[in-house]
Amino acid sequence: MFEEFRRIGKLLFQEGLVDACGGNISVREGDKVFITHRDAMLGDLREKDIVEVGLEAGEQDSSASREINAHRAVYKQSGAKAIVHAHPANTIAVSITDNKIVPQDAEGTFVFKSAPILRVRSSIGSEETARMLPAFLGNENVVAVLKGHGSFAIGDNLEEAYKRTSALENSCKVTVAVRASGGRSAPRDRERELGRPPQRKPAIPPALGVMDRSRNRSRNR
Repeated sequence: MFEEFRRIGKLLFQEGLVDACGGNISVREGDKVFITHRDAMLGDLREKDIVEVGLEAGEQDSSASREINAHRAVYKQSGAKAIVHAHPANTIAVSITDNKIVPQDAEGTFVFKSAPILRVRSSIGSEETARMLPAFLGNENVVAVLKGHGSFAIGDNLEEAYKRTSALENSCKVTVAVRASGGRSAPRDRERELGRPPQRKPAIPPALGVMDRSRNRSRNR
């Protein structure tokens, strides 16, 4: 199990989905949850960085990630076997401005379809997050995002949860790039957003097939 924790943690860090001490990952086995240690470096995990806790609060909670209660809550109310909580920059950026992440790329649409954005007063290790997050994960939603904080992805194993996290961030990169190029919406849709009637293009483009009337009058003189 440790080798899989180490492999996925390294992939998350190398891809820039977490910073030095950010994020946490866990696996459920029956009534046990194995989760990364508080402030563990996912890019360089060691065996002592994996903490075993139960589905209920216990003595080891002080060593576990601050998000242990959110992980527990999701496990109790979904069929998830693994959870990846990451801090992908583009995903966080989109979560600040949008109410829901809808991928514009084909891969994102195939992997997760959409990701709800959850707004809480305090997102890091809060009871509010633990209480609300399970309603946004499970069934059709395999990823969810806390506004300004990061993503939670579930799966049957750590690799599946990691892949969904990666696909989410790639989709948000596409969204950010499209908006940066000014292509957030089609011109006519954009005009409607601004409250202006869409401008109609002439049936015949300028200077193509249009007779110059002044030149024609000079010929008839």
